[in-house]
Amino acid sequence: MTEEHPKNNTECKSETHGQHLCYIVSQGFNLSDPKEYDALIKNPKFKCQHCGQVAKAMDNLCVPDKL
Repeated sequence: MTEEHPKNNTECKSETHGQHLCYIVSQGFNLSDPKEYDALIKNPKFKCQHCGQVAKAMDNLCVPDKL
């Protein structure tokens, strides 16, 4: 599966931004721990309005919106 790797949302001021997919992908998490990354995005229920990344949990996105 090919997917774009969104840039880190530097505008996000959330205290939990380190858990957001745009941040962890910018740090290479999807490459260093692909199984854990896949677990975060498998069967997505939310999409980020900022970067377009999808996730199972809204806590992993800057601006989540239900799919």
